[in-house]
Amino acid sequence: MTFDLITVGRANLDLFSTDIGAPFAEVRHFEAMVGGSPTNVAIATTRLGLKSIAFTAVGEDRVGDLILDYLENEKVVTDWVFRIPGKSSSLALLGVEPPDGFPLTFFRDDPADIHLTPDQAATLPIGESAAVCLTGNAFSRGSCVDAAWFIATTAHEQGLTVFLDLDLRPTEWATPAAYGATLRAVLPFVDVVIGTEEEMWALLSDQPEVVMDGAKTPDLDHLDRLVEEMANRAPAGQVVVQKRGPRGASVLGLSEGTLEVKGFDVEVVNTVGAGDAFASGLITRRLRDDDWNDAVTFANACGALEVQRHGCSRAFPFHAEVEAFLTDRLGATRG
Repeated sequence: MTFDLITVGRANLDLFSTDIGAPFAEVRHFEAMVGGSPTNVAIATTRLGLKSIAFTAVGEDRVGDLILDYLENEKVVTDWVFRIPGKSSSLALLGVEPPDGFPLTFFRDDPADIHLTPDQAATLPIGESAAVCLTGNAFSRGSCVDAAWFIATTAHEQGLTVFLDLDLRPTEWATPAAYGATLRAVLPFVDVVIGTEEEMWALLSDQPEVVMDGAKTPDLDHLDRLVEEMANRAPAGQVVVQKRGPRGASVLGLSEGTLEVKGFDVEVVNTVGAGDAFASGLITRRLRDDDWNDAVTFANACGALEVQRHGCSRAFPFHAEVEAFLTDRLGATRG
């Protein structure tokens, strides 16, 4: 294959607070970097050794210039980053208040990336790629929805490995119920579903507002039953990976039953980007033929390294760093 991975969806300019611990209203200094879950995955998998395409869009503005320059410096393939006339590049502001305060504000009233089209998607080298990573947010609004559907169905028909990162952004959806209904329709075209406990709840529960409004936490026992039922009903071969933060991850849908993979105990300074680091590690090692235990262990290590660092895409680990971390923690060198 010419390419390893195509990521699908938004790209942001992230302005990341460097005033660590300051309440957001008191932040005065920011560092510019590029983010957005799918674009983060393109960056992080490239750092891990894949040849990854970012399928996204930016405005014909200076922010778009910055995003493209950043991605090119990271060696992400940018041939399918489109410029949309009259639309603005997406922006996100992030505060850093460890250990668990990371306020995030999006400016996405009419961002360029929701205007991606099926015709643009049709130019992608899907037949020359090993996998695609769809993200939930790509199915939320604009013509990007049709582009994402084109990629999902085409990649499935052509036998690529289709990953779906649930990527819940509540403000992007008209109603809480729309998120679950839309993404449940996508599942038959997906080989690997990746999501947090909150994202799985929004996908499967009849009370998505519990997590969509941020006021409550899901009933984890009920959630585990819902995820198990989904895995039992899934198309043959589909695998569900439920991220559980510092507790590691659960892998359902395997012939040998549910696999529980422990996380790593580290000091957390910043959780932003940890899920994207995890997904990137998982995708990279599955495309390199690791078994599920090794792939999820590698993914957990990627997330553990990310949360110990400030920044988001700037902090994604390189392959050698992950291997060194695993050798230190597990006492064995991995391939």
